[in-house]
This record gives sequence, structure tokens and C-alpha cells, in this order.
Amino acid sequence: MDNNSEFELLLRRRSSEGETRRRGDGETGRQGDGETRRQGDTVTRRRGENRTDRRVAVSPRPRVSPSPRLITLLTDFGTADYFVGAMKGVILSVNPEARVVDITHEIPAQDIQAAAFTLLAVYSSFPSGSIHVAVVDPGVGSDRLAILVEAGGQFFVGPDNGIFSYICEREPEARVLELTNKKYFPAPVSSTFHGRDVFAPVAAALSTGVDPSKFGKQITNPVRLASLIPEKSKKGTVKARIIHIDRFGNCITNITPRELTEEMIDDGVHLVANGAKVKSFQKFFSEQQERGREVFGIWGSAGFLELAVKNKSAAKILRARRGQPVVLRLRK
Repeated sequence: MDNNSEFELLLRRRSSEGETRRRGDGETGRQGDGETRRQGDTVTRRRGENRTDRRVAVSPRPRVSPSPRLITLLTDFGTADYFVGAMKGVILSVNPEARVVDITHEIPAQDIQAAAFTLLAVYSSFPSGSIHVAVVDPGVGSDRLAILVEAGGQFFVGPDNGIFSYICEREPEARVLELTNKKYFPAPVSSTFHGRDVFAPVAAALSTGVDPSKFGKQITNPVRLASLIPEKSKKGTVKARIIHIDRFGNCITNITPRELTEEMIDDGVHLVANGAKVKSFQKFFSEQQERGREVFGIWGSAGFLELAVKNKSAAKILRARRGQPVVLRLRK
């Protein structure tokens, strides 16, 4: 094929691709990308200095459309009311191409610790650049701050009440910004629904590529919940606690493999929870055991040691509640 035939073929391909874009992409494609192509690439074609330049300029290029950032929602709103729908509407009004994923809206009402744990357990499952909006906000309308956290290659938007403190502890390089630029808030801002009027629009703007520094200035003293790191005593014991109880009644502790190694388990370590001694450790829930109601330790999917009972609620058997101490003792 000679150069002229090749040139004509490439033009036809380009024209065909342009027609497809005009019919599929809508007004933005016609007035944005299309205009740039007509005023940019076409001029290059007409004014190329030689045939090599012309051939490069008109070669069909893949249409590059950056994937919209994923936005997750985690709240205590439930799904019976309009709250979650309103937040999604605000996000999609700003960025119609945003992908919105519900983590859960069944956090117990005003339970900041449950939200903090759930977010910690799930955030690493999402791709880099994800934006997590977490709203469990008993202090809405007060002088509590609204914040944006950059941590672990992801973003977290919500109230400054400790909801992101486990994330910040896990990701020591976290950067926290106070949301003060009202340019990104609709007016007026409700004193009872910052999920819709502050956090959702900020997340949506962030998903369009707005630089995080545009939303406000960095702060160094965000609210923190009690640390997840257990306390170690000189006597060799470790004082941990129950940090979450799931819907199956499994009691998640803040013990990690750093505090409880396989060697320690082999040496006969045991736990004491609400007066009950836990000496058994299993690999999976249905593993055979001597007594069906025996409480055992098991490594959970979030990376923490859980206290469980086969097909029963360990929380009920132990009469456990969140915050209760769990003491790790080595055999004497």
C-alpha cells in the first residue's frame, strides 16, 4: 500500500472513531475532546513537515478515559430513610461517572468504634485511590472538625471523632486535612446532615481530580480512639481487649501475631476473658474439638485473634462486651 492510500485509510478510521464517540459520549465528547482533536491533531496533519510526521499525527490512538475513582459509603443511617440516597445523589450530580459502593449502612447508631473497626477491616480490599466516606456522626453541627485523611494510597472523608484513628494508627504516614473550603459545600449547609452537604460533595470533587490541598490545611491533632496496641507487662503478660463483636457472636480482640506467636501457642499460652480460661486454638471454625461449647481462639480475616464457639455465640457464653479485657498469659 502506498503512502497516499495509507493516509486515506487512516483518515477513514479516524472519521469512523469520531462518529462513534459523537454518538456514544454525548455533549462532553463533542465539545471537549472532539474540539481539541479538530483544532490540534488536524492542524498537525495539514502542517506536518514531511510524510513521516503526517503518518504519526494521524495514526489512530486509543481513546484514553481515566477510570472514575471509586467512592465507598459507610454509615449508621440504615436504608429505610432517604439519607443514603441523598448522599449518592450529591455524588453523582458532581461526578456522574463515579462508582459508588456501599460498605454498610448498618453500623449501630452512633457507634464510632464499630465504624472504625469495620473501616480498618475492609479498606485494604479496595484499589489504590479509592475514596471512603464514613459518617457516624453524633457530633454533627457542633464544633467537631470535618476532615480528609490521606493514608495507604487511599482517601477517607468524614467527621473528626476518631472514626479514622485505627486507619491512622495502621498507616503512620497518614496526612490529615481539615475541610474548610466552603467552595465545595452547597449552601446552605444543614446542621444535621453533613453527610450530604459536606462529606459527599468533597468526596465527589476529589473523584474528579481536585487536589486534596484545595479543601483545607493540614492538622496534626485529630481525635484518636484508644490505641489498638495491647499493653505488655514486665511479668510477661499481655493485656488486650475485645474491640468488636460480630453478628455471629465472635469476639475480636486486638491481639495480633506480634503478641501471640505460634511458638507461644505451642508452649501452652492461654487467655483469660471475663474470668473464663481459653486454652484451645483452632485453624478453622468447624475443627473437631472435645466439647462443643468450648471457647477457642482463632485468627480472623481482619488479622486479629477472635474468641469463638462452634456454631454458637462466644459473646453470649462469655457474657462479653466490647472493651472487656483479655489477658494473655504464658504457662508457668
